[in-house]
Order: sequence, then structure tokens, then C-alpha cells
Amino acid sequence: MRGAIRIDENRCKGCELCTAVCPKQVIQMADYFTPRGYQPAVYADPLQLCTGCLLCATICPDAAITVYREARVKAPARQSAGTRVTPGGREA
Repeated sequence: MRGAIRIDENRCKGCELCTAVCPKQVIQMADYFTPRGYQPAVYADPLQLCTGCLLCATICPDAAITVYREARVKAPARQSAGTRVTPGGREA
């Protein structure tokens, strides 16, 4: 499953917990500071490695991260090529 995140820079205080917990290493610290003086985390995932695991959003103490997941599509049911016959010769 693919995912993506959005980090609200107005809420992020740059604690780096999300960068430490991300299994795909797609969160980095910005090279700039916000008007409030914090260096926020930024989503950097050009290869679309994010799985939407929610670890970053769960650990964020400021609720600055929103995770988006790609919707799962159910595979169509398999259709049999013919009628199934039981060992007794009856159609099932």
C-alpha cells in the first residue's frame, strides 16, 4: 500500500521523533526555520516509498502530521471455467 503525509509547519516544533521512527526514511528536517523559530520536518519522498504506516503521526506530540493512504481495490472474484463435480458424480 502506498501512502503520503502532510506536515503542518505551523504546528511542527522540530522534535525529530518522526524522522527517527519512519521505517522508509522519507521525513527529513528542513533547511530553514519557521517564523516561530522552529526547524520543521518535511516530507521528502520522490520515490514514493511511504507505506502509510502511521508511525510518524502516532508519535508526533503536536499532531502536525496527517497520513494519506491509497485506497485498496478489491480483486475481482475468480470465476470457474466450468461446473465442479463431486466425487459421487454430482454437480456442486
